[in-house]
Amino acid sequence: MKGNERWVSGDLHHPDRDPNRRQFVAQEQEPFGAILSCIDSRVPPELLFDTGLGDLYVMRTGAEAVGPVVTGSVEYGPMVSGTPLIVVLGHQRCGAVKAAYESLRDGEPLPGNLQAIVKALQSAYDQAAREGGADPVETMARAQVKLTAADLRSNQDLAPLVGKGALAVVGAYYSLDTGKVEVLSGAP
Repeated sequence: MKGNERWVSGDLHHPDRDPNRRQFVAQEQEPFGAILSCIDSRVPPELLFDTGLGDLYVMRTGAEAVGPVVTGSVEYGPMVSGTPLIVVLGHQRCGAVKAAYESLRDGEPLPGNLQAIVKALQSAYDQAAREGGADPVETMARAQVKLTAADLRSNQDLAPLVGKGALAVVGAYYSLDTGKVEVLSGAP
C-alpha cells in the first residue's frame, strides 16, 4: 500500500528495476505478494504498487475470473515459495464486468470464449442484483472482488495457511480516476 501511495502522489521510487536486480533474481524468486487482477491495460499491478522485478506474482484475467489453471497459478506463490499475500484487484469501469452484466441482464450470450467470463461472473451479477445501487456494474465489479477473495481464502489448500496467519487474501478495488487502491475485504 506504500507503493500505491507513491503511485497516487507521483513520488515513484521504481524499486528493483535495474540490471543488478535482474541478476539477483535470475536464479531464484521470492515475491512478497501475488496479485490476481484484470487484463485491463490501465491496471498494471507492478506500476500501481510501484514494485519491480521479482516483487510480485501477477495473474491477469478478464474481471478476475478464475478457473482451475488460474486458481493453481494463484496458489503457486503461497504453496511453493511461502508468499504471504494474495490481492484480488478489481477496478473502476471494468469493461469485462460491464459486458458480462449486459449479457446476463439481456440474456444475450457473448461470442466465443467470452461466455466463460460471463459464466464465472454469474454469482457477482446475482449479488449485485440483490444489492441494487446507483451503478449496478460497479456494484458487480466490487462483488466479484469480494467473492473471488472469499473463495480463495476458503480454498482447501489456502485456508490452512490463512488459518495459521501465514497468508492474507485481500480483496481490493482500484480507482482509475485517482490511482488509489481501496481495501474491500480481508485486510490482515
